[in-house]
Amino acid sequence: MAKANNPVLQAEKIDIEIAKAELISAKIRPNLVFSNETIFMTNSADFEPQTKWSDGRNREELWQLSKPFQIAGQRKKKIEVATKSILFEEISFEEAERNLFAEVADKWLEVWAASKKLEIVESAKINVDSLLFINQHRYRNQAITKTDLSRTELISKQYQLELNKAVQEVISGQTELKLLLGTKENIEIDMEDEFLFSLPADLETMLNEALENRSDIRAARAFSEVSESNIKLQRSLAYPQPEIGVIYNPQNSVPHFGIAASIELPFFDRNQGEVKTAQLEREKAERETENLAIQIENEIAVVFSNYQLQKQNIEAYQDLLDQSEQILSSVRYAYVRGGTTILDYLEAESNWLEIRQDYYEEMSEFKQTLIQLLYTTGLINQLAL
Repeated sequence: MAKANNPVLQAEKIDIEIAKAELISAKIRPNLVFSNETIFMTNSADFEPQTKWSDGRNREELWQLSKPFQIAGQRKKKIEVATKSILFEEISFEEAERNLFAEVADKWLEVWAASKKLEIVESAKINVDSLLFINQHRYRNQAITKTDLSRTELISKQYQLELNKAVQEVISGQTELKLLLGTKENIEIDMEDEFLFSLPADLETMLNEALENRSDIRAARAFSEVSESNIKLQRSLAYPQPEIGVIYNPQNSVPHFGIAASIELPFFDRNQGEVKTAQLEREKAERETENLAIQIENEIAVVFSNYQLQKQNIEAYQDLLDQSEQILSSVRYAYVRGGTTILDYLEAESNWLEIRQDYYEEMSEFKQTLIQLLYTTGLINQLAL
């Protein structure tokens, strides 16, 4: 949805069309140049007998039609630069997509985490409200004290406040996600989505694929190629463009015909500044590509290590979840039958809630690490194919 509708991404796409328009300009050959010079006699004493100043015998006209010529492969090199610039803009657009997709995935995960928190609080609230109903009945029968009932009422009110806060977090996250998706329709995320994706099995394979396919380093290489072609173009532009044409000159009504040619003499301007700028741009692009490769190696190494650690932590939490569920059930059963105090029950309830909150926080961090791994390897772009 974000790929199709995000307004920022749609604006970025225009850069590709601009680059294509520049290719059209590069292919256009120089226009013909048409010029005229008309010179009149200023002294009537010099006019031909019985003529006026406007008579053709009292003026000189020069009509010239010429055309500039691009030499030293200038047109070919302009086309080459424009073609490579299109490729650069297309890859840059992929990089814009990569950043947007990561932002969308992060916001999706934020809504997912808020929704899971809402589920847990709702479940805890149902449990406590059920106990509150029982304790109200037991209090009327004088089976428990007013203190026990008050404690149950207090925890129920606390959970209601947490529930209200959790609902607002979900609504806020959904609103922000809608903006990224470029839609005004109400949305709900798929809570059953495991957000799984096929990843390379080892770090070396993952790193090699990232260095080969990640859009930012491909864009850096593409810009380096544009800079290399631009150097050739700027060197060719050091050669002046000759202009050659024909002349028709009815001088004092006597027709003359000739050939015209002109060319700049490159004594001073030989395009030195643009050539130097193009060389520095290439050098900068090469260094940025090298630095980016090092950065990618470090990013993937760190994220892959975090991914493996988070995955192990998630697996270890399953026993804690089962154990807390069994303890809460046992303590609840014992409390309802008078075998333990409400403090024991509230402690078990608190532990149950805390473990589930910790688990889903850990799960959220695991999914966040997965998103980072997809982002750093460049695989996240494949999610929207």
